[in-house]
Amino acid sequence: MTVTTLTLLHDLLCLVFGALCSWTSKDAEILFLRKQLALYQEREIRPRRADRTTRISMALLARLFDWRDALVIVKPRTLIRWHRECYRRLWTRRSRPRGRPPLPQDIRRLIRAVASLNLTWGVRRIANEIHLDLR
Repeated sequence: MTVTTLTLLHDLLCLVFGALCSWTSKDAEILFLRKQLALYQEREIRPRRADRTTRISMALLARLFDWRDALVIVKPRTLIRWHRECYRRLWTRRSRPRGRPPLPQDIRRLIRAVASLNLTWGVRRIANEIHLDLR
């Protein structure tokens, strides 16, 4: 498993366990995190660039609540761009051709020629003969 997959799995488990916690502890945690964020903004410290895992998890978590009020560190356009990049990667991966690539036209012609000249040969014999010819 890649680091991105493991980190996303960790975030998912934290979300599930967070759903099992009481509302009081969740509210306290949210308040605590907001206070930290307020201190972060007061000091005007520039945040480090978000890595791919952070971008993916923020884009996915943003679908679960109204994120426009909670977004502070990045601009809304940035989060929307991250979300689009996630879908672009997903559909790029899914639309890749699967299976073995087709043989070049000259190799196909050679196979047909060898097969028509030697009618008693099977697939393995033709493949071995062509393999020897191409060496």
